[in-house]
Parts: sequence; structure tokens; C-alpha cells
Amino acid sequence: MLVTKLFVDDQQLDLFHPLPVVPSVSAPSTPRPDAAHLTETEPLRIAYLVGTYPSVSHTAIYREVTALREIGVEVHTFSVHRPSPEQLLSAGDRREARNTPSIQPPSPTAVIGAHLRALSFSPVRYFQTLGRALRLSPGGARATLWHFFYFAEAIVLWDWLRRRRLVHVHVHFAFAATAIALLYGHFGEPQGCTWSFTMHGPTEFDNVRPFRLAEKVAGASFVACISDFARSQLMKLVPSEHWHKLAVVRCGVDTTQFRASVERSAQEDDRLTILSIGRLVPDKGHGVLLSALSSLPGNATTRLRLVIAGDGPERATLERAAARLRPDLVTFLGAVGQDRLVSLYQQADMFCLPSFAEGLPGVLMEAMAMGLPVIATRIMGIPEIVEDGVSGRLVAPGRADALAGALVELLADPELRSSMGKAGRRRVEQEYEIRRSASALAQLYRASLGTPQARNAC
Repeated sequence: MLVTKLFVDDQQLDLFHPLPVVPSVSAPSTPRPDAAHLTETEPLRIAYLVGTYPSVSHTAIYREVTALREIGVEVHTFSVHRPSPEQLLSAGDRREARNTPSIQPPSPTAVIGAHLRALSFSPVRYFQTLGRALRLSPGGARATLWHFFYFAEAIVLWDWLRRRRLVHVHVHFAFAATAIALLYGHFGEPQGCTWSFTMHGPTEFDNVRPFRLAEKVAGASFVACISDFARSQLMKLVPSEHWHKLAVVRCGVDTTQFRASVERSAQEDDRLTILSIGRLVPDKGHGVLLSALSSLPGNATTRLRLVIAGDGPERATLERAAARLRPDLVTFLGAVGQDRLVSLYQQADMFCLPSFAEGLPGVLMEAMAMGLPVIATRIMGIPEIVEDGVSGRLVAPGRADALAGALVELLADPELRSSMGKAGRRRVEQEYEIRRSASALAQLYRASLGTPQARNAC
């Protein structure tokens, strides 16, 4: 059965957070019909399927895979799309890309071969899975065609995993890769094939019908929700008999890599540096941050600089807005690799993330692990990690005036910045350490898998 509590590094870890109406959040008492569960000493072998892996926007997945491997889990990575060279910004990214097969662009020979093998293996299940794929479509010729493609890709995935003696695949985000995993699990279910996914949000919560979240929760062995907020949103969508599948497993960072330096790195001058990292898209709220800076008193802006790391479609618009401010107030670095992040944090005095929508941003955890005071918006999962007034300041989204007030407060008080930075570091160490998260996931994978005989049957 899925466990409700784990012990990691001699600390009790709550995976499930039941509401008062749910007296127990353990798994169903009926075990899987095909096999008993793995013993604690058997090695875990897991597949990860990602839309594009590795990529600059999927750093959290790379970090999770690395941590799982460090604790002894054998993780095989697969990508739906092959990453482009500009998405591989670090040596680790390039190494992962070399070892990660991608379904697209497709090889006609491989696709035809996989489907012929699946058809001969179980023709009834083959056509049942095709029917399931088409029923998942929200309607319309284009959407139906895409779901046919998901079916074709699911069979390729089944063939790849069968050859490698893998039966459990995990996916991040409830997008196309999750649909592929759902169909993989449907076709391979009689052979013990299972799947799970990590629920991030917020995009999937904006329009739940096309993403078929309820169907995906019903088909998955478990769902790792990155926050209580994400879990609560799924609880709205699925019957209570599926709530036991919804585990809160928080994302994490490597606190040995991201740790506060004894002294801030030397700067060209004595100005304070505000750092913001994220894709330059409307969701991140960079325009509000620039508006907040424009409203600060002149003597305040002469004491600071803003460094923005990231790239995206909003860059030109933001650069034009920044040009209207004091010269050299804002620096745009473009996309940066993981190997540059630590030095960026070391050069900063505070971190700002004025987003309109977020799951649980990894850059916020990194900044807190580095001992930086943070300013963020009071949305979704962010209040679960940032305690307002203790480890940072939380402001209402879209409020340039509130953001400006928080900036002024922190700029004027070095002792407050220091105490907030230390509190943030403690918070990450206690609940957002990547090895803790990896250990929790490993327990969930172990609980969802059957015996070696069942695994080899798929």
C-alpha cells in the first residue's frame, strides 16, 4: 500500500495532508492483482518521460533525476521532443541529452516496428487503447488527430520500455507527455505497466477539460503534487476515492550546491543588486517590477541595480520599458545555464519574483538556499515556502505600489535582509532539500511497483 509517512534522514516526512473529512489517506486495502510489492532491498528502475529533456525550463526535473540516481535509483530518461542546442546551456544538460532517446523526430522504421510488435502482442488491447486515445480528445479534427499521435507515441514508448525491462514511467506536468503515459499504462496494464506524474500547475488549472486532469489522476498510480495548493486543486476535480493518490512531495534544491557564501561577491560599486530569474513571459510580472522601480524616489534608485536573467518573447518590450528608467539601472543577461546561477546569487543582495501565476518556482528555493531575502507575490504555492515578514516579503500580484514598498523596506534595512536570508535558508533545509524529495519519491515508486516477474512481463 502507499505509505502515508516516511522517515528520511531520521525525520518524519508527511506525504499526505488529509482534510478533516478524510480520516485516513493510505492506499486502498486491495493490493495490485498482478503481484506483491517490491522488497526494500530490490533496486528501483524507473523511466522518466518529459516533453523536452533536458531544457533550460526543466531544471527541476534534471535536479530530481540526479538526486534519485545519487540515492541508488536507476533512472532512464526519455523525451518526446529532441532539445535544440540553445536549450542545452550546461555540460550536465549536454550529457543528459546524449543519453536520452527522443520520440520526435520519429523514425518510420522504429514506429512501424513498435506498432507491429504491439499489435501481435495484444491486438484487442491495441485497439482498445486507440479507442481510449480518441475518447480523450476534447473534440474537433485537430485535437483528435493529436490524440492519435499520442497513441502512436505511447506504443513507441511501450516498446522502448519493454526492451529495457522497465514498467513504471513518471512524467512531470499534465501536458502531452502525461497523455502518452496514460495510454502507455492502459495498453500495458495487463502486464503490470504503471505510470505516475508530478502536478505543478498553474497552466493545467486554467482549463482542466482539454488536459483531462480527472482522467489522468484516475489512471495514475499516484500523483506527486508540489504543494498543498496543487493537491487541493486536484481534489476539486476528482472523486474522494482518488484522494489517497495525491501525495504532496515538494520540489527541492541541492543545499550543498546552493548555499550562502560567507561574504557577498565583490561588485564594481556599492549599489545593492536585486536579482530576478525567469522566462520573459507575461506570467512572470517583470513589467510590474519595472513599474515599481520607476516609482521609487530618485535617491533610492541611485543605490541599486536590477539584474534580470532569462529570455523570452517579452524581452524587447521589457527592454524598451527599462530604457525609460535611469541608465544602467537594469541589466538583461538573457538565458543562463545552471552552472552560472550560483555566481549570480552570490552577487545579489535580494531576490524578486513578481509573478502572476506560479507552481512552486525553483529559483525562489535557490535564492532562499543562498541566504537571500526574497520578495514574491502571494499566489498559489508561494506562501507555503515564503513566510511573510520572516524569510521575505509577500505582496499582492500586479501591485507595483506594494512591490515598491517592499523594495524600499529591504533596501533600507541590512539587518532585516540578513535575518530574512538566514530564515529562508533554514526553511529550505528543513522542507525543500532535494534528497529529501527524492527519498519520498523513491518510496512512492517502490509502493507502486510489483515483483520482478511482473516487471519482466511487460
